[in-house]
Amino acid sequence: MFFDRPDTGEGAVLVHIDFPEGDDKEDPAEFEELVRSAGGAPLALITGTRSAPDAKTFIGRGKVEEVSDAIEFCEAELVIFNHQLSPSQERNLEHALKCRVLDRTGLILDIFAQRARTHEGKLQVELAQLQHQSTRLIRGWTHLERQKGGIGLRGPGETQLETDRRLLRDRIKLIHKRLAKVQTQREQGRRARKRSSTPSVSLVGYTNAGKSTLFNALTEAKVYAADQLFATLDPTLRRIPIQGLGEVVLVDTVGFIRHLPHKLVEAFKATLQETQEADLLLHVIDSADEDRQLNMEQVEIVLDEIEALDRPTLQVFNKIDLLPGQKPRIDRDDQGLPWRVWASAKDSQGLELIRQAIGELLSQTLFEQTIELTPQESQLRALLYDHGAVLHEEFTENGHMMLDVRIEQDDFQQMLAKVGIPLERFIPQEKEFWQL
Repeated sequence: MFFDRPDTGEGAVLVHIDFPEGDDKEDPAEFEELVRSAGGAPLALITGTRSAPDAKTFIGRGKVEEVSDAIEFCEAELVIFNHQLSPSQERNLEHALKCRVLDRTGLILDIFAQRARTHEGKLQVELAQLQHQSTRLIRGWTHLERQKGGIGLRGPGETQLETDRRLLRDRIKLIHKRLAKVQTQREQGRRARKRSSTPSVSLVGYTNAGKSTLFNALTEAKVYAADQLFATLDPTLRRIPIQGLGEVVLVDTVGFIRHLPHKLVEAFKATLQETQEADLLLHVIDSADEDRQLNMEQVEIVLDEIEALDRPTLQVFNKIDLLPGQKPRIDRDDQGLPWRVWASAKDSQGLELIRQAIGELLSQTLFEQTIELTPQESQLRALLYDHGAVLHEEFTENGHMMLDVRIEQDDFQQMLAKVGIPLERFIPQEKEFWQL
């Protein structure tokens, strides 16, 4: 029911109100781009300033009249707010404007519904939509919303609403079960990659920063990429060769945006877990965007919400083709490690630098060397084999085992603790090895 869409765009009146929120304000230009991404046609933009939202209509009586005049003049079919409205505010506005009203959360959910392609993506979007819609059910039953007193006047309104809510709860419960199954399958895939010691790199960034274009350039894949918000919704995984490391799994993920609805973050938990458990995050940034610093902060807010802010991160300042005179380069920190790469995915500038930086950073998290084990240490050997960390093995004349090992440092450290072997057995104390 949520994926049947009209063939033509809908004419919409847009409403944007400025509040004294400091840096937390919404962007009107981004708002218009969101509407166009949803297939809408912005006909008018109503702006204003308030010290606080009106409890009843969010914008106050005067602005309601101004919006009503704009609807009549433009013959609009829809009013979209660049803010989150309460169910009662939506209901009051629809009653006053005699027109369908949509808030920012509903708009983003609608875009996600259009972009969903896989079964998992559609389930995630439907879950978010149902959770959002559950508080707005009464709007569709205004003629039955109250039971009247007296013989012959007792209506079935509350019964109908209760039925709808029960059906909604049942559907949400079913989707949760299906998504739990998807999450289990994803976890199995991640465990298999971990056993084969294949590092994963997840692309993150503000929507329309160029993540999918960069993904295609690095992997030679054909993931859909377009100059629009939320062009990518379903995650895509590809393997790319990195010199000195072998193959690395690159993950393209959904873009973030200011005030990304919490319901979406919850619904996409299985997808975003790829980011949470990645060995390295590539934070793709539109270097030509005037608001790039604010966009970077918004991405970090979402990463913090999904508990991925502590993951090792490499910034990729993309779209340098839009910056006159800017050349591809790697910026390094005080330890000489890469922390930012300037590149252009569109023109394939700086791609080798990105691969080089990925290799340097991931090698910091790997324990890769030949170790010698005694027969009494065979338990560690078994654990290394179970983890898929042994690349080659030979036996010496005295019965010792020489193992070529490649494994994540934290995994190796946990194994050593489990079998009671001190770290210094393989890593001298004076060597600063553990970089995590």
